[in-house]
Amino acid sequence: MSFVDEESFDMGRSGPTKLDSFLFNCELSSKVPFYTFQEDEEEDLEHFLELRTVCLGDGAKEESNVVEVTAMNHQGKTISVPIANLHINCLPMVSLGEFELKAPVTIRLRAGTGPVIVSGLHLVVSQVTDLSDEEDDDDDDDDDEDEEDDDEEITPIKPAKKKQTV
Repeated sequence: MSFVDEESFDMGRSGPTKLDSFLFNCELSSKVPFYTFQEDEEEDLEHFLELRTVCLGDGAKEESNVVEVTAMNHQGKTISVPIANLHINCLPMVSLGEFELKAPVTIRLRAGTGPVIVSGLHLVVSQVTDLSDEEDDDDDDDDDEDEEDDDEEITPIKPAKKKQTV
């Protein structure tokens, strides 16, 4: 279960929020040793990166591949933490569960030549606008149906008559 939900954002935002998720992946190697996940400039959106798996790609050598993540901690300071130490012979893949980080996030291949594939979800939280009119319309339709149901009497089900054999 994800820690990012509508209730967690109601305190800092006015009105209801919407959560969209998109697949995310990046490949790290000696040629491309880091990837930075950044948020858009739009003010009404919050971006999160939910890391799920880190695994060695095709052609990985027999060496340790250390992957670290750099992001903000709860005090607003940037910290770097190793999240995986992969080796083709003993640990080619690590499952991180639902490891959520708020953008900006940098994923770096600290040691090894890779390739290392990092995958997960890109979560976007946005503020919902003008849904109250649509909700009211839906509620009115339900009320009309309920009134029609109240007007009709429900007839009891009668048992079927048995055929008599001659």
